Amino acid sequence: MKDAFLKIAVLSENTVGTSQGIVGEWGLSFIIEVNGMKILFDTGERGSLLNNSDVMGIDLKQVEALVLSHGHYDHTGGIRSFLQYRGKLPVYTHPGLFASHYALPEKPRYAGVPYRKEALESLGAEFVFVKESLEITPGVFISGEVPRKTVFEKVDETLFCLENGRKISPDPFHDDMSLYCVTREGIFIVLGCAHAGLINIVEHAREVTGESRVYGIIGGTHLGPAPVEQQEATINYLKELDLEFLGANHCTGLAVISRLAGVFGSRFRFCPAGSCFTIPEE
Repeated sequence: MKDAFLKIAVLSENTVGTSQGIVGEWGLSFIIEVNGMKILFDTGERGSLLNNSDVMGIDLKQVEALVLSHGHYDHTGGIRSFLQYRGKLPVYTHPGLFASHYALPEKPRYAGVPYRKEALESLGAEFVFVKESLEITPGVFISGEVPRKTVFEKVDETLFCLENGRKISPDPFHDDMSLYCVTREGIFIVLGCAHAGLINIVEHAREVTGESRVYGIIGGTHLGPAPVEQQEATINYLKELDLEFLGANHCTGLAVISRLAGVFGSRFRFCPAGSCFTIPEE
């Protein structure tokens, strides 16, 4: 399948791009319409996706599947509000979604999914655990677990997890997943936070889809807290992709977002809450 056509709207993000009632929050959520299927990708932090979708004229009752990129609160915190509104539907995620993720800016704080699996199931979540890549509709793939092949893409040292009471630092983020959409112009990649490494994700997308061209990338890149050497190597890699669309937001950080906007010019898109895009762009 090489001609998937998609629309994507940003329902939740740190920033707001309009004064028309959209609410910002630290988090990320997209709604994607592709081949007639509506997919919600992440749910933000507090449930603002409900307000924002209403303002944007988007009916979340029509969502057919929810994909969760990883088990951090700012990507899963809105799930209860969404499920209470939407009801029963499949929720695709990695088996490690409910890992005990922690952050350590000053003192340890829990940063994982804020709800128990059983509580979410009682609201209608039908969890489908994905470890290998999975095509959920023609031309649209959930990445599954992304192989870590680059030597310089480092996991954030301030993040760790607990397994059976044992601290694992840094957090390996086995649950980090992305969405790969094959369009007639190449792959369009939707990121959560790219904890697996942006380059690892792109190369994995090429392998999974069999398509070498990358049309665009949207979402959190986690380049903000990355070492300068990693930032520069990743930017150089992105330059070589001949991208038509780059919409890095959320955990990318304002400084890196500004840098990317300067490097990619008109091919860069700011992606605050309230943004809508059609891919490929006419």
